[in-house]
Amino acid sequence: MTQKLVVVGAGMASGRALEHLFEAAPGAFEVTLFGAEPRGNYNRIMLSPVLAGEKSYGDIVTHDAAWYAENGVACRFGETVTKIDRKRKVVVSKGSETPYDKLLIATGSAPFIIPVAGKDLPGVMAFRDLDDVNAMVEAARKPGAKAVVIGGGLLGLEAAAALKLRGMDVTVLHLMGHLMERQLDPAAGYLLKKELEGRGIKVHVKAQTKAILGDGRVEAVALEDGTIYPADIVVMAVGIRPETRIAVDAGLYVERGIVVSDQMVTSDPDILAVGECVEHENVCYGLVAPLYDMARVAAKTLIKEDAAFRPVETATQLKVTGINLYSAGDFADGDDREEIVLRDASAGVYKRLVLKQNRIVGAVMYGETSDGAWFFDMLRKGTDIAEMRETLIFGQAYQGGSPLDPTAAVAALPDDAEICGCNGVCKGKIVSAITSKGLTSLDDVRAHTKASASCGSCTGLVEQVMKLTLGDSYNPAAVQPMCTCTDLGHDDVRRLIKAKGLKTIPAVMQELEWKTSCGCAKCRPALNYYLVCDWPDEYADDYQSRFINERVHANIQKDGTYSVVPRMWGGVTNAAELRAIADVVDKFNIPAVKVTGGQRIDMLGVKKEDLPEVWADLGKAGFVSGHAYAKGLRTVKTCVGSDWCRFGTQDSTGLGIRIEKFMWGSWTPAKVKMAVSGCPRNCAEATCKDVGVICVDSGFEIHFAGAAGLDIKGTEKLGLVASEEEALEVIVALTQMYREQARYLERIYKWAKRIGYDEIRRQILDDKDRRKAYFDRFVFSQKFAQVDPWSERVSGKDKHEFKPMASVGFAEAAE
Repeated sequence: MTQKLVVVGAGMASGRALEHLFEAAPGAFEVTLFGAEPRGNYNRIMLSPVLAGEKSYGDIVTHDAAWYAENGVACRFGETVTKIDRKRKVVVSKGSETPYDKLLIATGSAPFIIPVAGKDLPGVMAFRDLDDVNAMVEAARKPGAKAVVIGGGLLGLEAAAALKLRGMDVTVLHLMGHLMERQLDPAAGYLLKKELEGRGIKVHVKAQTKAILGDGRVEAVALEDGTIYPADIVVMAVGIRPETRIAVDAGLYVERGIVVSDQMVTSDPDILAVGECVEHENVCYGLVAPLYDMARVAAKTLIKEDAAFRPVETATQLKVTGINLYSAGDFADGDDREEIVLRDASAGVYKRLVLKQNRIVGAVMYGETSDGAWFFDMLRKGTDIAEMRETLIFGQAYQGGSPLDPTAAVAALPDDAEICGCNGVCKGKIVSAITSKGLTSLDDVRAHTKASASCGSCTGLVEQVMKLTLGDSYNPAAVQPMCTCTDLGHDDVRRLIKAKGLKTIPAVMQELEWKTSCGCAKCRPALNYYLVCDWPDEYADDYQSRFINERVHANIQKDGTYSVVPRMWGGVTNAAELRAIADVVDKFNIPAVKVTGGQRIDMLGVKKEDLPEVWADLGKAGFVSGHAYAKGLRTVKTCVGSDWCRFGTQDSTGLGIRIEKFMWGSWTPAKVKMAVSGCPRNCAEATCKDVGVICVDSGFEIHFAGAAGLDIKGTEKLGLVASEEEALEVIVALTQMYREQARYLERIYKWAKRIGYDEIRRQILDDKDRRKAYFDRFVFSQKFAQVDPWSERVSGKDKHEFKPMASVGFAEAAE
């Protein structure tokens, strides 16, 4: 018989409990899920990358609407449960009552706000949920904005680093003598402070906050020593406490948190609790790994299977790009303890192991943390390290006196060694999933085991397990290097450019440790595109990092001459334009003229030295470059539509011209071709383009991810919109999403297949706020992109000469 399960709290712990429940006993419970936020489960430990701009909200959604619907969950998001009536077994919210057979409380924690004057001023905020992130992002838009972060623990430092990346002037105030004192010893705390200050973040330790100042809004923070720091926002990150008010009011047994048994049952046998609101054996947990273990136990308890939650050791890593930090166990000094320390000042490396009776009880690492999982495994198991004591600090690869390759080191780990701390995934589970399910990619492993699907810091270990399990058949496509100049893949380079604020090619090569001095013909064009895309208002397009066609704004032909294709908006022309083309053909003895597949005219056989004069004459007739050579928008093919055709349902020609005039000049990872057909007869062949529109009686069908070249592929239907305005916004947002996420030279159909058609629909059609954000970023970039390169060259503003870049091996040949 189906039971009614009510879940109060739609966070990570309850979400994981529901996953286990639906997997083990689908249909056993009719679930109603309440959440105070107006949204479902998302990965809160990834809010820092969202705040930094490295990820978007859509990237961290754990359960979307489709998942809840598939599992029959009645979602009551944005609705707070105000009372639990245990006698009648109902919960009360917004004046309505919802009955339950079993109740799961997962209310999480509330941020601690220090009780100082001014704490309630507008601009004082916590860092706990997406609304906090959105408020901080909005504050960061103000030029020269200043942020003060109170609290130098994990959360505070992640917020500080992210706000700095957003361009704010950031100060961190920390009460104790060194940062992250619960996880780091003073030496590691010093290195962390030095690193943050090197990034331009002010750090004030031993800072006792006296008051928050402001007249109607926060303006500054005053310390007891008289120091005053100006502030547009103040972020409180000094700690959390279990959110237990609803449990207290219901008469459940509560101390610091809601007290639970090993089975996650409260003092009421029909009420369970999991997550940060819970207290188990006098301990409240704030890290995700034990919360997920609670979730597993709670699910088993609900279906009456034996399970018990036991206290677990946890490890800590800081989620700030470029800072490698690992801490586990107890590293306090003691008379019965010894320590082994390794320092490398030039490399910024510090490692310290705390030993008790030849067993590791604590570990702190900064700068180089690859052995963290190995040390942590020995710490948890109480491994006797006496025989490896002399080489222990050098890590697993050096045991026995000589270095091993990383795969051999991972091979030595037992099956129960924890690989992913966030999700509590051991090596054996990953190996089993790979072999039993035939998994071959990192994304597959993430989907089936959740290893490295949260903060991502264990990705390298997961990949080593895959290599160990699959052997030579493992092809880590997602991490294939861009070229021989670097070990980084395109995705990592794109992420790090944003995360580190890199705005020139030399900066990228220095900070990401390129192996060559100036790059090569593969990486330079890619880096140039990524920088143009990410910093349109700051980065100057590097002429020398373009292929020959893009450097001379024309397509080179096999005989060394060039073809010139002026832009004809939507394929429409007139007598004056045709006369101008004819005059140019005659004047320069151009040997061939051809109508292209994109409804334009191509003049073939133009001599290189004649190009500027050809462009000048065409420019007098109003032509701009058709970008037939570019990694950018090429054409928008149209039919005559409702103006002339008896079958036309909409003005396809007008919409095509509108799209092309709005989007021309935009650089993209690969060439982009579009089309608009005025009816389902599809005369403009919109269903094999990168982006296509089919006009129908009810509006505009948007299609994408087609191909008609080396690969032949029909488009996928994105969706139907009612107006031209919405069609334009959807197409522009889709293109911007592609621009920001695709790898250089990756066509839309390959990118879409890689990330998933449904994901694109979700971000572009379902999430209107996100769509508008993509649209706005594209519009902003067009302020700097819509410059005709032909007129620039003719006017002398573009002073580059027509010559190949031999220094990086660019041949004057078509790509």
